[in-house]
Amino acid sequence: MTPAELQTRLEQQFSDCEVKAEGDGSHFLVEIIGNRFLGLSTLKRQQLVYACVNDLIASGEIHALTIKAKTLAEQQNKG
Repeated sequence: MTPAELQTRLEQQFSDCEVKAEGDGSHFLVEIIGNRFLGLSTLKRQQLVYACVNDLIASGEIHALTIKAKTLAEQQNKG
């Protein structure tokens, strides 16, 4: 699995969001920004992302996944 392949998969599921994926081998960092996450806890946000890649985790293609899921306002207020 490459970061580009992971990003493409996430972009299909989160088409209303900005998606970035980086990593190497089986360790990845994904950042997904969009108002789809309004009103959701951090846990619920992560569950949405994990649901999209659970098969890759089960197969071992993804060993470690760090998720940053934010709303547009949270991203703008980042710093």
